[in-house]
Amino acid sequence: MEIKRYDSTQKTVWDEFIPKSKNGVFLFYREYLDYHKDRFTDHSLIILKKNKIIALFPANENNNQILSHGGLTFGSLIMSHDVRAAEVLNIFLKIKEYYKELKFTDITYKAVPSIFHKYPSEEDLYALFRMDAKLIRRDISSVVKISNKIRFSESKRQAVTKCIKNEVVVSKNNDFGEYWNLLTSVLAKFDTKPVHTLEEINSLKESFPDNINLFEARKDNILLAGIVVYDFGNVIHTQYMANSQDGRKIGALDFINDSLINEVYKDRDFYSFGISTENQGRVLNEGLIQQKEMMGSRGIAVDFYNISL
Repeated sequence: MEIKRYDSTQKTVWDEFIPKSKNGVFLFYREYLDYHKDRFTDHSLIILKKNKIIALFPANENNNQILSHGGLTFGSLIMSHDVRAAEVLNIFLKIKEYYKELKFTDITYKAVPSIFHKYPSEEDLYALFRMDAKLIRRDISSVVKISNKIRFSESKRQAVTKCIKNEVVVSKNNDFGEYWNLLTSVLAKFDTKPVHTLEEINSLKESFPDNINLFEARKDNILLAGIVVYDFGNVIHTQYMANSQDGRKIGALDFINDSLINEVYKDRDFYSFGISTENQGRVLNEGLIQQKEMMGSRGIAVDFYNISL
């Protein structure tokens, strides 16, 4: 087994491995990993066996620490279907040795939740246990199982009915500009802003046209609400959601979610609303998670581990 540090000359072989892996998602393509490369010092690894790639480890440096990956919701070891549990144990030992020799002190590992796996892929969790990795953060993310969904609450169903009566229309829009202005103004009230600038989300949309989509609710062509979704195949994830003041009064955001769950993506496995936790998972935003639960979602864990070197 051999470990190599990734460099840009290996972009093609890296990207070719992602769709063949059992737990790789489009976030791990180099085009996505590198769109904000000016903010991160990449230190990703390629793991080979008999000159054949069997795993990838997306990672970046943060002073004397390694993060997998600082620019993503989760990182994890990306594994081929052929790799076995004993080999994964060995891979983690090799990764530890590699970074330790370079004087790094520890690794923060963000495990990919199992709903995003294309095939069972939790050998890494067993390896983390064997290495005495410490669980340092746990967020709760809200997910709907589409094939056996819990129905919307009465108030959410009333909002959907109100939007139908008012002839609100949900449609896809490839122009993110107007919605980004709305999203930015809504988030500013909470003293925050979108993770992506308009230029960045437009660039990502251009690179991943099938994976990143904007759905809007409009009445008489006036924007009421929008949702940017990340399409992971089996999982649809709501990356950004925002209502205008008029949209909030009529329940336009609920109407979009209802349309996506029951019509646009009704053949998928899961619909993800993302996390409702703050302060490294120690604080639950009860109001936020209640809104998601009223649309039939229930919780899964998103875990962060620390591996001491």
